[in-house]
Amino acid sequence: MNPLPKPTLQQIAWMQDIRRHLHRHPELAFAEFATARFIADKLGELGIPCREQVGRTGIVASLGNRKTGASCVALRADMDALPISEQTGLPFASQTPGVMHACGHDGHVAMLLGAAALLKEKEAELPGKGVLIFQPAEEGDGGARGMIAEGALDGVGAIFAGHIDRTYELGEIAVQPGLISAFTDEFSIEIRSQGGHAAKPHETADSILAAGQLITSIQSIVAREVHPCFPAVITVGAIHGGEAANVIASKVVLAGTIRTTSPETRTVCIASLQRMTRAMEQLHRVETSFTLTEGYPPVINNPAAARIATEVAAGIVGREKVKGQPLPSLGGEDFSFFLEKIPGCLVRFGARHTGLHDAPAHSPRFDFDERVLPIGARFLAETALKALEGMEELRTPAQGRR
Repeated sequence: MNPLPKPTLQQIAWMQDIRRHLHRHPELAFAEFATARFIADKLGELGIPCREQVGRTGIVASLGNRKTGASCVALRADMDALPISEQTGLPFASQTPGVMHACGHDGHVAMLLGAAALLKEKEAELPGKGVLIFQPAEEGDGGARGMIAEGALDGVGAIFAGHIDRTYELGEIAVQPGLISAFTDEFSIEIRSQGGHAAKPHETADSILAAGQLITSIQSIVAREVHPCFPAVITVGAIHGGEAANVIASKVVLAGTIRTTSPETRTVCIASLQRMTRAMEQLHRVETSFTLTEGYPPVINNPAAARIATEVAAGIVGREKVKGQPLPSLGGEDFSFFLEKIPGCLVRFGARHTGLHDAPAHSPRFDFDERVLPIGARFLAETALKALEGMEELRTPAQGRR
Protein backbone atom coordinates (compact mmCIF):
# COMPACT_ATOMS: atom_id res chain seq x y z
CA MET A 1 0.00 0.00 0.00
CA ASN A 2 1.02 3.64 -0.32
CA PRO A 3 2.93 5.21 2.60
CA LEU A 4 0.90 6.64 5.46
CA PRO A 5 0.60 10.43 5.42
CA LYS A 6 2.52 12.59 7.86
CA PRO A 7 0.42 14.39 10.49
CA THR A 8 -0.95 17.66 9.13
CA LEU A 9 -0.71 20.93 11.04
CA GLN A 10 -4.39 20.55 11.86
CA GLN A 11 -3.85 17.04 13.24
CA ILE A 12 -0.85 18.21 15.28
CA ALA A 13 -2.93 20.99 16.82
CA TRP A 14 -5.70 18.43 17.48
CA MET A 15 -3.25 16.19 19.37
CA GLN A 16 -1.92 19.13 21.35
CA ASP A 17 -5.47 20.10 22.36
CA ILE A 18 -6.13 16.50 23.44
CA ARG A 19 -2.97 16.41 25.52
CA ARG A 20 -3.74 19.72 27.22
CA HIS A 21 -7.34 18.78 27.96
CA LEU A 22 -6.22 15.55 29.62
CA HIS A 23 -3.49 17.38 31.50
CA ARG A 24 -6.06 19.78 32.95
CA HIS A 25 -8.32 16.90 33.99
CA PRO A 26 -6.12 14.04 35.28
CA GLU A 27 -7.63 10.94 36.88
CA LEU A 28 -6.04 8.25 39.03
CA ALA A 29 -5.90 4.51 38.36
CA PHE A 30 -9.29 2.91 37.68
CA ALA A 31 -10.97 6.31 38.10
CA GLU A 32 -10.38 7.39 34.48
CA PHE A 33 -14.10 7.71 33.75
CA ALA A 34 -14.05 11.18 32.15
CA THR A 35 -10.79 10.33 30.38
CA ALA A 36 -12.33 7.22 28.84
CA ARG A 37 -15.44 9.11 27.80
CA PHE A 38 -13.28 11.81 26.20
CA ILE A 39 -11.26 9.18 24.29
CA ALA A 40 -14.41 7.43 23.09
CA ASP A 41 -15.74 10.76 21.83
CA LYS A 42 -12.52 11.46 19.92
CA LEU A 43 -12.63 8.00 18.35
CA GLY A 44 -16.21 8.73 17.39
CA GLU A 45 -15.06 11.90 15.62
CA LEU A 46 -12.75 9.69 13.55
CA GLY A 47 -15.49 7.16 12.82
CA ILE A 48 -13.72 4.40 14.75
CA PRO A 49 -15.96 2.14 16.87
CA CYS A 50 -14.79 1.18 20.34
CA ARG A 51 -15.62 -1.02 23.29
CA GLU A 52 -15.73 0.75 26.65
CA GLN A 53 -15.24 -0.42 30.26
CA VAL A 54 -12.69 -3.07 29.31
CA GLY A 55 -10.71 -3.93 32.41
CA ARG A 56 -12.97 -1.50 34.33
CA THR A 57 -12.13 1.82 32.61
CA GLY A 58 -10.19 0.82 29.49
CA ILE A 59 -11.07 1.40 25.83
CA VAL A 60 -10.47 -1.00 22.93
CA ALA A 61 -11.03 0.17 19.36
CA SER A 62 -10.26 -1.37 15.99
CA LEU A 63 -10.01 -0.44 12.34
CA GLY A 64 -8.96 -2.08 9.09
CA ASN A 65 -9.67 -5.64 7.96
CA ARG A 66 -11.89 -7.18 10.65
CA LYS A 67 -12.34 -10.55 8.89
CA THR A 68 -11.65 -13.63 10.99
CA GLY A 69 -8.08 -14.81 10.52
CA ALA A 70 -6.73 -11.45 9.32
CA SER A 71 -3.38 -10.33 10.73
CA CYS A 72 -3.83 -8.12 13.77
CA VAL A 73 -1.49 -5.68 15.51
CA ALA A 74 -2.25 -3.70 18.68
CA LEU A 75 -1.02 -0.29 19.77
CA ARG A 76 -1.26 0.66 23.44
CA ALA A 77 -1.35 3.91 25.44
CA ASP A 78 -1.70 4.22 29.21
CA MET A 79 -3.98 6.96 30.51
CA ASP A 80 -3.82 7.27 34.31
CA ALA A 81 -2.28 10.10 36.33
CA LEU A 82 -0.40 10.24 39.64
CA PRO A 83 -1.28 11.47 43.16
CA ILE A 84 1.00 14.51 42.87
CA SER A 85 0.24 18.22 43.36
CA GLU A 86 1.35 19.99 40.19
CA GLN A 87 3.93 22.80 40.41
CA THR A 88 4.62 23.48 36.73
CA GLY A 89 2.79 26.80 36.44
CA LEU A 90 1.57 25.75 32.98
CA PRO A 91 -1.52 27.54 31.62
CA PHE A 92 -3.12 24.09 31.26
CA ALA A 93 -2.01 22.79 34.67
CA SER A 94 -4.11 20.25 36.54
CA GLN A 95 -7.42 21.52 37.86
CA THR A 96 -7.77 18.50 40.15
CA PRO A 97 -6.07 19.08 43.53
CA GLY A 98 -3.43 16.51 44.35
CA VAL A 99 -3.58 14.75 40.96
CA MET A 100 -1.27 15.34 38.00
CA HIS A 101 -0.10 13.82 34.74
CA ALA A 102 3.56 13.62 35.76
CA CYS A 103 4.65 10.73 33.52
CA GLY A 104 3.48 11.70 30.04
CA HIS A 105 0.41 9.49 29.83
CA ASP A 106 -1.61 12.45 28.58
CA GLY A 107 0.86 12.62 25.69
CA HIS A 108 0.64 8.88 25.10
CA VAL A 109 -3.14 9.09 24.65
CA ALA A 110 -2.76 12.03 22.26
CA MET A 111 -0.18 10.10 20.22
CA LEU A 112 -2.35 7.01 19.92
CA LEU A 113 -5.36 9.05 18.85
CA GLY A 114 -3.08 10.77 16.32
CA ALA A 115 -1.97 7.37 15.05
CA ALA A 116 -5.62 6.34 14.80
CA ALA A 117 -6.32 9.38 12.63
CA LEU A 118 -3.44 8.50 10.29
CA LEU A 119 -4.46 4.86 9.99
CA LYS A 120 -8.09 5.80 9.42
CA GLU A 121 -7.12 7.74 6.29
CA LYS A 122 -5.75 4.48 4.79
CA GLU A 123 -8.16 2.06 6.46
CA ALA A 124 -9.37 0.49 3.22
CA GLU A 125 -5.78 -0.36 2.25
CA LEU A 126 -4.62 -1.84 5.58
CA PRO A 127 -3.39 -5.44 5.14
CA GLY A 128 -4.99 -6.48 8.43
CA LYS A 129 -6.59 -5.10 11.57
CA GLY A 130 -5.25 -2.50 13.96
CA VAL A 131 -6.38 -2.60 17.59
CA LEU A 132 -6.06 0.50 19.75
CA ILE A 133 -5.75 -0.17 23.49
CA PHE A 134 -6.23 2.74 25.90
CA GLN A 135 -5.21 1.21 29.21
CA PRO A 136 -6.02 2.34 32.75
CA ALA A 137 -3.96 1.97 35.91
CA GLU A 138 -0.39 1.59 34.70
CA GLU A 139 1.00 3.44 37.72
CA GLY A 140 1.17 0.52 40.12
CA ASP A 141 -2.22 -1.16 39.78
CA GLY A 142 -1.48 -3.32 36.74
CA GLY A 143 -4.41 -2.33 34.56
CA ALA A 144 -2.99 -4.38 31.68
CA ARG A 145 -3.97 -7.61 33.40
CA GLY A 146 -7.65 -6.72 33.55
CA MET A 147 -7.73 -5.72 29.90
CA ILE A 148 -6.06 -8.98 28.88
CA ALA A 149 -8.54 -10.96 30.98
CA GLU A 150 -11.42 -9.21 29.21
CA GLY A 151 -10.19 -9.97 25.70
CA ALA A 152 -8.14 -6.93 24.66
CA LEU A 153 -5.57 -9.21 23.00
CA ASP A 154 -7.99 -11.65 21.41
CA GLY A 155 -6.72 -12.38 17.90
CA VAL A 156 -3.78 -9.96 18.26
CA GLY A 157 -0.43 -11.17 16.93
CA ALA A 158 1.88 -8.39 18.16
CA ILE A 159 1.75 -5.20 20.22
CA PHE A 160 3.72 -1.93 20.26
CA ALA A 161 3.86 1.10 22.54
CA GLY A 162 6.03 4.08 23.35
CA HIS A 163 6.89 6.10 26.42
CA ILE A 164 7.84 9.78 26.51
CA ASP A 165 11.32 10.09 28.04
CA ARG A 166 13.13 13.34 28.81
CA THR A 167 16.50 11.62 29.16
CA TYR A 168 16.56 11.53 25.34
CA GLU A 169 16.67 14.56 23.05
CA LEU A 170 13.62 15.62 21.07
CA GLY A 171 13.69 13.71 17.79
CA GLU A 172 15.44 10.66 19.22
CA ILE A 173 13.74 7.28 19.56
CA ALA A 174 15.28 4.60 21.77
CA VAL A 175 14.76 0.99 20.70
CA GLN A 176 16.35 -1.97 22.47
CA PRO A 177 15.67 -5.69 22.06
CA GLY A 178 15.54 -7.84 25.16
CA LEU A 179 15.09 -6.75 28.76
CA ILE A 180 14.60 -3.00 29.24
CA SER A 181 12.91 -2.66 32.65
CA ALA A 182 12.88 -4.31 36.05
CA PHE A 183 10.82 -6.51 38.35
CA THR A 184 9.00 -4.10 40.69
CA ASP A 185 8.28 -5.93 43.94
CA GLU A 186 7.35 -4.15 47.16
CA PHE A 187 7.84 -5.20 50.77
CA SER A 188 6.64 -4.27 54.24
CA ILE A 189 8.44 -5.14 57.47
CA GLU A 190 6.80 -4.82 60.88
CA ILE A 191 8.95 -4.73 64.01
CA ARG A 192 7.18 -5.10 67.36
CA SER A 193 8.10 -4.91 71.05
CA GLN A 194 6.23 -4.18 74.27
CA GLY A 195 7.44 -0.57 74.28
CA GLY A 196 8.18 1.41 77.40
CA HIS A 197 9.56 4.52 79.04
CA ALA A 198 12.36 6.27 77.17
CA ALA A 199 14.28 6.68 80.45
CA LYS A 200 14.22 2.93 81.15
CA PRO A 201 15.39 1.18 77.94
CA HIS A 202 16.58 -1.87 79.88
CA GLU A 203 12.98 -2.77 80.70
CA THR A 204 11.94 -3.32 77.07
CA ALA A 205 13.14 -3.81 73.51
CA ASP A 206 13.54 -0.88 71.14
CA SER A 207 11.77 -1.31 67.80
CA ILE A 208 13.21 1.92 66.41
CA LEU A 209 16.77 0.81 67.18
CA ALA A 210 16.09 -2.52 65.45
CA ALA A 211 14.57 -0.74 62.46
CA GLY A 212 17.56 1.58 62.14
CA GLN A 213 20.04 -1.29 62.14
CA LEU A 214 17.90 -3.25 59.68
CA ILE A 215 17.80 -0.32 57.26
CA THR A 216 21.57 -0.05 57.40
CA SER A 217 22.04 -3.80 56.96
CA ILE A 218 19.73 -3.87 53.93
CA GLN A 219 22.17 -1.64 52.05
CA SER A 220 24.71 -4.47 52.04
CA ILE A 221 22.48 -6.85 50.08
CA VAL A 222 23.04 -5.30 46.65
CA ALA A 223 26.64 -4.36 47.48
CA ARG A 224 27.71 -7.78 48.80
CA GLU A 225 25.19 -10.49 47.92
CA VAL A 226 24.10 -9.69 44.35
CA HIS A 227 26.15 -10.44 41.22
CA PRO A 228 27.55 -7.01 40.24
CA CYS A 229 26.74 -7.50 36.55
CA PHE A 230 22.99 -7.57 37.23
CA PRO A 231 21.53 -4.16 38.26
CA ALA A 232 19.41 -4.12 41.41
CA VAL A 233 18.11 -1.59 43.94
CA ILE A 234 16.49 -2.03 47.34
CA THR A 235 15.00 1.17 48.71
CA VAL A 236 13.24 1.72 52.02
CA GLY A 237 10.88 4.51 51.06
CA ALA A 238 8.78 4.85 54.21
CA ILE A 239 9.24 4.37 57.94
CA HIS A 240 6.49 4.80 60.52
CA GLY A 241 6.97 4.40 64.26
CA GLY A 242 6.79 6.20 67.54
CA GLU A 243 4.44 8.83 68.89
CA ALA A 244 6.32 10.74 71.60
CA ALA A 245 9.88 11.73 72.47
CA ASN A 246 9.77 10.06 75.88
CA VAL A 247 8.27 6.75 74.74
CA ILE A 248 10.08 3.75 73.30
CA ALA A 249 7.94 2.76 70.34
CA SER A 250 6.20 -0.59 70.43
CA LYS A 251 5.94 -0.86 66.63
CA VAL A 252 7.81 0.33 63.56
CA VAL A 253 6.76 -0.38 59.97
CA LEU A 254 9.20 -0.15 57.06
CA ALA A 255 8.00 -0.13 53.46
CA GLY A 256 10.11 -0.29 50.35
CA THR A 257 10.69 -1.58 46.86
CA ILE A 258 12.94 -4.21 45.28
CA ARG A 259 14.01 -3.55 41.69
CA THR A 260 15.85 -6.39 39.97
CA THR A 261 16.67 -7.38 36.40
CA SER A 262 16.95 -11.16 36.61
CA PRO A 263 14.92 -13.88 38.37
CA GLU A 264 18.05 -15.08 40.17
CA THR A 265 18.84 -11.63 41.56
CA ARG A 266 15.23 -11.19 42.59
CA THR A 267 15.33 -14.46 44.55
CA VAL A 268 18.56 -13.46 46.30
CA CYS A 269 17.24 -10.04 47.31
CA ILE A 270 13.96 -11.36 48.70
CA ALA A 271 15.65 -14.19 50.62
CA SER A 272 18.26 -11.83 52.07
CA LEU A 273 15.61 -9.34 53.19
CA GLN A 274 13.71 -12.12 54.93
CA ARG A 275 16.88 -13.43 56.60
CA MET A 276 17.95 -10.02 57.88
CA THR A 277 14.45 -9.32 59.18
CA ARG A 278 14.41 -12.56 61.17
CA ALA A 279 17.89 -11.82 62.54
CA MET A 280 16.59 -8.69 64.25
CA GLU A 281 14.49 -10.88 66.53
CA GLN A 282 17.49 -12.41 68.27
CA LEU A 283 19.68 -9.36 67.99
CA HIS A 284 17.20 -6.91 69.52
CA ARG A 285 14.61 -9.11 71.30
CA VAL A 286 11.78 -7.96 69.03
CA GLU A 287 9.16 -9.71 66.93
CA THR A 288 9.08 -9.24 63.17
CA SER A 289 6.94 -10.00 60.14
CA PHE A 290 7.81 -9.65 56.46
CA THR A 291 5.27 -9.17 53.66
CA LEU A 292 6.12 -9.28 49.95
CA THR A 293 3.81 -7.79 47.32
CA GLU A 294 4.71 -9.02 43.86
CA GLY A 295 4.96 -6.24 41.29
CA TYR A 296 5.32 -6.10 37.52
CA PRO A 297 7.57 -8.48 35.61
CA PRO A 298 10.27 -6.90 33.42
CA VAL A 299 9.56 -5.61 29.92
CA ILE A 300 11.33 -7.92 27.46
CA ASN A 301 11.16 -6.64 23.89
CA ASN A 302 10.87 -9.29 21.19
CA PRO A 303 13.94 -9.14 18.85
CA ALA A 304 11.87 -9.27 15.66
CA ALA A 305 9.49 -6.61 16.94
CA ALA A 306 12.46 -4.44 17.94
CA ARG A 307 13.86 -4.75 14.41
CA ILE A 308 10.56 -3.54 12.98
CA ALA A 309 10.52 -0.64 15.46
CA THR A 310 14.11 0.26 14.58
CA GLU A 311 13.40 0.36 10.84
CA VAL A 312 10.33 2.52 11.33
CA ALA A 313 12.12 4.88 13.71
CA ALA A 314 15.03 5.28 11.29
CA GLY A 315 12.63 6.20 8.52
CA ILE A 316 11.03 8.89 10.68
CA VAL A 317 13.92 10.52 12.58
CA GLY A 318 17.00 9.20 10.72
CA ARG A 319 19.16 6.25 11.68
CA GLU A 320 21.61 8.43 13.61
CA LYS A 321 18.82 9.43 15.98
CA VAL A 322 17.71 5.89 16.74
CA LYS A 323 19.33 5.18 20.10
CA GLY A 324 19.80 2.02 22.10
CA GLN A 325 19.11 1.47 25.76
CA PRO A 326 22.21 -0.51 26.80
CA LEU A 327 21.30 -0.50 30.50
CA PRO A 328 17.82 -1.54 31.65
CA SER A 329 15.71 0.95 33.54
CA LEU A 330 14.95 -0.06 37.11
CA GLY A 331 11.55 1.50 36.68
CA GLY A 332 8.50 -0.66 36.13
CA GLU A 333 5.97 -0.81 33.28
CA ASP A 334 2.95 -3.09 33.09
CA PHE A 335 3.29 -3.32 29.31
CA SER A 336 5.25 -6.39 30.44
CA PHE A 337 2.00 -8.30 30.95
CA PHE A 338 1.12 -7.85 27.27
CA LEU A 339 4.59 -9.06 26.26
CA GLU A 340 4.14 -12.22 28.33
CA LYS A 341 1.28 -13.11 25.97
CA ILE A 342 2.45 -11.96 22.52
CA PRO A 343 5.59 -10.49 20.91
CA GLY A 344 5.99 -6.75 20.90
CA CYS A 345 8.19 -3.78 21.65
CA LEU A 346 8.14 -0.69 23.89
CA VAL A 347 10.23 2.25 22.69
CA ARG A 348 11.09 5.62 24.23
CA PHE A 349 10.34 8.94 22.57
CA GLY A 350 12.89 11.66 23.37
CA ALA A 351 11.21 14.84 24.62
CA ARG A 352 13.92 16.84 26.37
CA HIS A 353 13.88 20.62 25.87
CA THR A 354 16.20 23.17 27.47
CA GLY A 355 13.39 25.67 27.81
CA LEU A 356 11.32 23.41 30.07
CA HIS A 357 11.59 22.62 33.75
CA ASP A 358 14.54 20.31 34.40
CA ALA A 359 12.39 17.81 36.24
CA PRO A 360 12.18 14.02 35.86
CA ALA A 361 9.09 11.89 35.53
CA HIS A 362 6.95 11.68 38.69
CA SER A 363 8.10 15.16 39.70
CA PRO A 364 5.50 17.88 40.44
CA ARG A 365 7.34 20.02 37.85
CA PHE A 366 7.39 17.42 35.07
CA ASP A 367 6.59 18.54 31.54
CA PHE A 368 7.72 17.52 28.04
CA ASP A 369 8.20 19.11 24.63
CA GLU A 370 4.89 18.74 22.80
CA ARG A 371 6.69 18.54 19.47
CA VAL A 372 7.16 14.86 20.31
CA LEU A 373 3.43 14.21 19.73
CA PRO A 374 3.49 13.96 15.90
CA ILE A 375 6.70 11.89 16.09
CA GLY A 376 5.02 9.38 18.38
CA ALA A 377 1.80 9.30 16.38
CA ARG A 378 3.63 8.67 13.13
CA PHE A 379 5.83 6.00 14.71
CA LEU A 380 2.87 4.08 16.13
CA ALA A 381 0.89 4.23 12.90
CA GLU A 382 3.79 3.19 10.66
CA THR A 383 4.87 0.46 13.07
CA ALA A 384 1.38 -1.04 12.99
CA LEU A 385 1.48 -1.08 9.19
CA LYS A 386 4.96 -2.59 8.97
CA ALA A 387 4.13 -5.23 11.58
CA LEU A 388 0.99 -6.22 9.68
CA GLU A 389 3.10 -6.64 6.55
CA GLY A 390 5.78 -8.63 8.45
CA MET A 391 3.61 -10.76 10.71
CA GLU A 392 5.30 -14.00 9.59
CA GLU A 393 8.61 -12.84 11.06
CA LEU A 394 6.92 -12.06 14.36
CA ARG A 395 5.27 -15.48 14.46
CA THR A 396 8.56 -17.35 14.02
CA PRO A 397 9.28 -19.32 17.24
CA ALA A 398 13.01 -18.68 16.85
CA GLN A 399 12.34 -15.00 17.53
CA GLY A 400 11.28 -15.80 21.11
CA ARG A 401 10.51 -13.06 23.52
CA ARG A 402 13.07 -14.05 26.16
